[in-house]
Amino acid sequence: MWQQTLITLRARPRGFHLVTDELLAGLPELRACRVGLLHLWLQHTSASLTINENADPAVRRDFERFFNTLVPQGMAGYEHDDEGEDDLPAHFKASLLGCQLTLPVAAGRLALGTWQGVYLGEHRDHGGARKVLATLQGDRA
Repeated sequence: MWQQTLITLRARPRGFHLVTDELLAGLPELRACRVGLLHLWLQHTSASLTINENADPAVRRDFERFFNTLVPQGMAGYEHDDEGEDDLPAHFKASLLGCQLTLPVAAGRLALGTWQGVYLGEHRDHGGARKVLATLQGDRA
């Protein structure tokens, strides 16, 4: 089976957000997959996807503080600021974290670890809705 779906994630404020449930809601076909892979491709250059802790929201807040320290906004010398001072720092963060994930599917579910979830890293102050192209490949149950 092959299935490709464009999922629009709702707009979120700057920071790291668990989007696992929102992605799964856009992929009801996943429940019919016995074994396979789900590839997620974020169609933006100022946001990112990553896997990490799904239980303690402090982890997501710490991620935001860490990446803001690593890539500060308003630093002298940035040339690309067409859309504001958060523009180039957002691109840096997106490149560091990446815009794609490939996840295993088993028995109609994502085969994530107990404490794992999919994060959207929203690196703009006002990034808006984000689009994820989800491609599911696998064997039907």
